[in-house]
Amino acid sequence: MLPPAAKQKLMKLLGPRGYLDRPEDLALYEYDGSVEKSRPEMVVFPRNTADVVSIVKIAAEHGVPLVGRGAGTGLSGGAIPRAGGIIVGFARMNHILEIDLENERAVVEPGVVNLDVTLAVQSQGYFYAPDPSSQRACTMGGNVAENAGGPHTLAYGVTTNHVLGLEFVTPDGAVVITGGKELDAPGYDLTGLLTGSEGTMALVTKIVVRLMRRPEMVKTILAVYDSDEDCGATVAEITARTIVPVAVEMLDGVMLRMVEEATHAGFPMDAAAVLLIELEGLRETVEEQVEQIRNACQSCRAREVRVARSAEERELLWKGRKNAFGAVGRVSPFYYVQDGVVPRTQIAPTLRVIAEVSRKYGLTISNIFHAGDGNLHPIILFDARKPGDLDKARAAGSEILAHCISVGGSITGEHGVGMEKNELMPLLFTPETLDMIRRFKDLFDPTGRLNPGKVLPTGKGCLEIRQPALGGRAMY
Repeated sequence: MLPPAAKQKLMKLLGPRGYLDRPEDLALYEYDGSVEKSRPEMVVFPRNTADVVSIVKIAAEHGVPLVGRGAGTGLSGGAIPRAGGIIVGFARMNHILEIDLENERAVVEPGVVNLDVTLAVQSQGYFYAPDPSSQRACTMGGNVAENAGGPHTLAYGVTTNHVLGLEFVTPDGAVVITGGKELDAPGYDLTGLLTGSEGTMALVTKIVVRLMRRPEMVKTILAVYDSDEDCGATVAEITARTIVPVAVEMLDGVMLRMVEEATHAGFPMDAAAVLLIELEGLRETVEEQVEQIRNACQSCRAREVRVARSAEERELLWKGRKNAFGAVGRVSPFYYVQDGVVPRTQIAPTLRVIAEVSRKYGLTISNIFHAGDGNLHPIILFDARKPGDLDKARAAGSEILAHCISVGGSITGEHGVGMEKNELMPLLFTPETLDMIRRFKDLFDPTGRLNPGKVLPTGKGCLEIRQPALGGRAMY
C-alpha cells in the first residue's frame, strides 16, 4: 500500500503533470506485451537523474516497491508492478545527450526510442546495431534492462555488445557511473552485470552506446520452401559453409500468411516457410556470398530464391517481418509469444515438437524467429474469453521451453525472464548458481523493493531459492 505521506511528497516533487494516480490512467500501466497483469498505485515521470534520486529516496523512506518502465513493449512481464507500488516511467527522460562520431559513441537517456538513435546519425553514415522488432517504440532503457536483441544480432550481437557505460541510481539513492566511452574500463564489469538485470538492481539514467558505420553493400534474400523442415535445415547448411549473414529470419506458413495479408510485403501465400536472409559488407564479398547462399538454399530444396532488387523491396520485406506481431492481432484476439533458444542443429526437430504441442493442446502455434542464432518465437494463439484457454497457452509455452532446455538451449534469447519464466529457472540453473544470482540481487537491493518477484523463482517448488519481499520476508 502506498502511504499517503509518500504520495504527497512525490506530488510535490514532480508537480501536477508529473504523475498519474487515477484508476483509469493506472489501468494503462498494468500490462506490457506479455499475458500478465498487475496494477501500480502510482506512476511518476522523472525529468532528470536528480528526480530519480528523490523518487528512490522517498520510496526507500516509506518501504515502497519501485518498477522502472520504458515503452511497455516487453514480452515477459518485466515492467509489470507485481507487488504494486510505484512505476517510474522514463518517457520524459528521452534526450540524446551527445553524439560523438569521431569516437563512434552516443550518450542517451533511458527514454530515447531505439530507432531514434539511428535516425540521428544515419545521414552521416552511421547506425545503432541492436534492432528489436519493436524498435520504432521500445526505449533504450528497456533494451538495457532486458538485453534486447533483434534480427541482426547474428552478426552484431545483442544490447550488451553495444553498451559501454551506464549511469544508474541504486535503491538507496546513490548515483553510480560505470564504464564510459573507452573500449575497456578497468575493474569489475558492472555495465555488463546491469545490462540484462531486468531492472532488479538499479534504475538506469544514462547510457553510453557504440555507433557503427553503414556497410558498403546490403543484399536481402527471400528463400521459399514447401517444407518447414527443409527451411530449418538450410540454417545448418549455411553455417556449415562458414557463411555468417547479418540476419537469418524464418517465418512458417501460418505466420507468413498473416503477415502478407496485413502488409503485402511480397511473401508467397502458399509456402510452408520462408527464410529472410541479409548480407552486408564489401561489394565483392557480398556478391560472392549471395551465390553461396543461393546454392545452400537450393541444396535444401528451396523452390525459389529471390534477391531484393531495390532498397524499397528490401524495406518492404523487413516491414513484413517487423510488423509480424501486429499482423497476428488481426487474426487472433490474444496471443502468447515465447522466446526459447536451441542450437541451430536442433531447429528442425524443435519445429516438429512445437507442432506436436500445438496438436496436444488444440491451439494454433505459428513460428517466426531468429533462425541464425536458434532464437525461436513460437506464437500461441488463444482466446482468453474461453475458460481454460489461457491456462492451455501457458502450459504449451512451458512445454516448449522445457524442450529447448533439454536439447541444450535456454528459456530466453532476448525477451528476458521477468515474471513469465522465473519458475522455470531451476530447470536451467543449479541451486548454487541461482543462489549466486540471488546474492547479486541482494547486494544491490537488500530489501527487495526494486522490481520484486522477477527473474528468480518465488514458489515453494523451486529449489527453495527465494527473493526477499518487502521487509526481508520471503515471497511465496
